[in-house]
Amino acid sequence: MTTTSSSATPVATAPIPAGLTRAQLHELYYFMRLTRSLEEKLVNLYRQTKVIGGLFRSLGQEADAVGSAYALDRGRGDVMSPLTRNLGSMLVQGATPLEVLRQYLAKAESPTHGREQNIHFNDLERGFLGQISHLGDMVAVMAGVTLSFKLRREPRVGLVYVGDGATSTGAFHEGLNFAAVQRVPLVVIGENNGYAYSTPLRKQTAVNSLVEKAAGYGVPGVLADGNDVLAVYQVTRQAVDRARAGGGVTLIEVLTYRRKGHAEHDNQSYVSQEELAAWEARDPIDRYVRQLTESGWASPADLTALDARATGEIEAALERCEHESLPDPATALSDVLAQPPSAELEWYRRL
Repeated sequence: MTTTSSSATPVATAPIPAGLTRAQLHELYYFMRLTRSLEEKLVNLYRQTKVIGGLFRSLGQEADAVGSAYALDRGRGDVMSPLTRNLGSMLVQGATPLEVLRQYLAKAESPTHGREQNIHFNDLERGFLGQISHLGDMVAVMAGVTLSFKLRREPRVGLVYVGDGATSTGAFHEGLNFAAVQRVPLVVIGENNGYAYSTPLRKQTAVNSLVEKAAGYGVPGVLADGNDVLAVYQVTRQAVDRARAGGGVTLIEVLTYRRKGHAEHDNQSYVSQEELAAWEARDPIDRYVRQLTESGWASPADLTALDARATGEIEAALERCEHESLPDPATALSDVLAQPPSAELEWYRRL
């Protein structure tokens, strides 16, 4: 890499991947860094007992969430449905650290007004359909959403995430089979992160790779390195373009690793330290930093500025919401039931 100073724009020594600009390469880094830094902040809040409920990390999986969502076109109305470990995809689609922090802290001003946590929230205008906890079910839901695109002749594409364990469910089978038969414009991202909670892949399916399942539905299957954000972006972009052109469904397996337990309460005792160390050496952010700097696509000063931007946004969001009110208990059934029952408070609650 050749530069005139530490803050100068580096001279690229490798061609920028097709379809991307230097600014977009920097944005990919920013979203991965924002994802990790936001989750690290949430860990601190969790240990201070300020997080209501569980905390689900995506450590080691930031590249697959960010790279895949970045291949969508929000301007055309593309939509996606994430899983709990796809915070990065939500941020790409326009969710904010403030919304995420309010969700985890169960604040009254959160998108769900304290009725749900983490990234279980919805905004179709920004292109994300909130997930539910029933794993695999969103494949069928997104098959229906994208069928509506096809019937209306809208040039829109849907993307849905599913974990390795959920590919063994009936919901996944029914949803993917329907989507394949109807040739809907859907991209299915199968995240093979090694474990379905504590069950390794080899103990819950007979195939060696999730991509093998594509043949059973008559759709293309593509394997991508889930710890390489550019590789994930490129294969997803190809699948999105194919879907938009009427080519139907693609199943993409992103091979990655969950470097934390199922949630913060899970100590991951079923995983060896050697296995964790091997995958830590393949950290997606560290790898991308090397790609950016060695290829001349970014300078250390560029990355430092992006780090500072992410940290500043998170700190500003937390300062704004940390001391906000929790929901009024009397509103617990509002927006849950069409006609919430009401009753006068017991005498001791009126004191």
